[in-house]
Amino acid sequence: MRMISERRLEEAGFEGAVQEMVKMAPWWLISAVFHGVALLIMWLIPMAVEVKAPIARIESSAQEAMEEPEVPIEEPEPEIPEEQIVEKIETEELSDHNEVDTDSEFEETAGEDGISDAPFTGPSTNSAIGLGGGAGGGKRGRGGRRNLRAGGGSGLTENAVELGLKWLADHQDVDEDGKWDCDDFMKHDPADDKCDGAGGALYDVGVTGLAILAFLGAGYTDRGSAKENKYAKNVRAGLRYLMQSQSDDGVFGTRATHAFMYNHAIATLAMCEAFWMTRNPRYKKPAQDGLNFIAMARNPYLAWRYEPRGGENDTSVTGWCVMALKSGKYAGLEVDPDAFEGARQWIDKMTEPNFGQVGYNSAGGSPARPEGKQDKFPPEKSHSMTGVGILCRIFLGEDPKTSEMIKKGADLCVGVPPRWNPDDGSIDMYYWYYATLAIFQVGGTHWRKWNEAMVEAIVKHQNLQGSGSRTGSWDPIGCWGDDGGRVYSTAVLVMCLEIYYRYDRVFGVK
Repeated sequence: MRMISERRLEEAGFEGAVQEMVKMAPWWLISAVFHGVALLIMWLIPMAVEVKAPIARIESSAQEAMEEPEVPIEEPEPEIPEEQIVEKIETEELSDHNEVDTDSEFEETAGEDGISDAPFTGPSTNSAIGLGGGAGGGKRGRGGRRNLRAGGGSGLTENAVELGLKWLADHQDVDEDGKWDCDDFMKHDPADDKCDGAGGALYDVGVTGLAILAFLGAGYTDRGSAKENKYAKNVRAGLRYLMQSQSDDGVFGTRATHAFMYNHAIATLAMCEAFWMTRNPRYKKPAQDGLNFIAMARNPYLAWRYEPRGGENDTSVTGWCVMALKSGKYAGLEVDPDAFEGARQWIDKMTEPNFGQVGYNSAGGSPARPEGKQDKFPPEKSHSMTGVGILCRIFLGEDPKTSEMIKKGADLCVGVPPRWNPDDGSIDMYYWYYATLAIFQVGGTHWRKWNEAMVEAIVKHQNLQGSGSRTGSWDPIGCWGDDGGRVYSTAVLVMCLEIYYRYDRVFGVK
């Protein structure tokens, strides 16, 4: 059998021999060979993948390097025209009650600010015009509307602001010298519907500064066309008037009134804020000259009063000067480096340590009152100087979360909240303005209580549609109404209602 098989293999050749061998091979051998080949192929496949994969990655990387990747372009959020904002406010469902989230946190900023109480006439019973625009924390204006609800504002407060600004714009000598005429603003009214509420003839510079601050506080500057900024012309004209009123020594307005420092400090503040917000170089020198005069007028080692370096100090004039200096410093202008320490020492000196009450020119004393009106406007109805003191402390770096004097002062103010009662002498817009600035900085429960009373007193007593030429204004029936008049009262209360977005809180508070 073996001989026959070998012969057959030889006759069949190589291929035939293979076939014969396969036929003659046992089944188990064929199975073993098949599975061995299969295992070899499976072992070789991963090696081939490993060799090829790096090549694929390199080719991909090279291709990506040659092709510039598409970067998504983030389009800026379109700016909403002011007209649409106002329209939205007017159509918004309004509530008579403010819905305030008292637990919300407020942004912390590195900014600072200053303040003051303000008399226009009278030695220790001043005729004051007290209010101010700011200088410290980041100035928000309309850009800060997102904080309106969080801070306690509403469409109701915004409508009041817009109505007030419109009244101010309608009563400015915008096409003449640009001022707000304190005692003759009603010349712009129809003959059969003239406003009452004239102020003092010597306070045009002061009330013009206040009106400008009200527009700036709402974000209206001198920039833009009438379509872009409906009050640009008003702000430009008012600032032009202030610049034209400035003398060579830097003083804004006349020295004819013994309390001219109020006019000057308020005008300087307005000019500094205008320069700060617009960076318009035409406002830089007038602002700097105004600051230089304030620096020169300060009493050595302390503060200010009516006469430059006159040796007397008071919390009211000091506050206005601090506010102007703070605004100038924030705007990058040169300020007296010792002024803030002098102001701090004066506020400490005027603060009664047990209750935190700040006096006008004596420690823990009563606020100033117009001469002859002490009975009509009882001092106990106002903590105006305490509001000034709180705000000065905060803007000069004192933290309301840890300061005992700030807490005591805030308790005093919240204990005497705004009340619109013409019969009991409680209307003191000067006090309301400064305490609003101060308690907003304190925040928390103090602010919630104050804000509720403030909105109730102010918004509900504005002259609304149907009031003729008075529409949008507030009657000047408060403590200093005879001095500042209707322009003063309207500008002050508009700024109270701008508190929610006008300045950031200097310290993060709840």
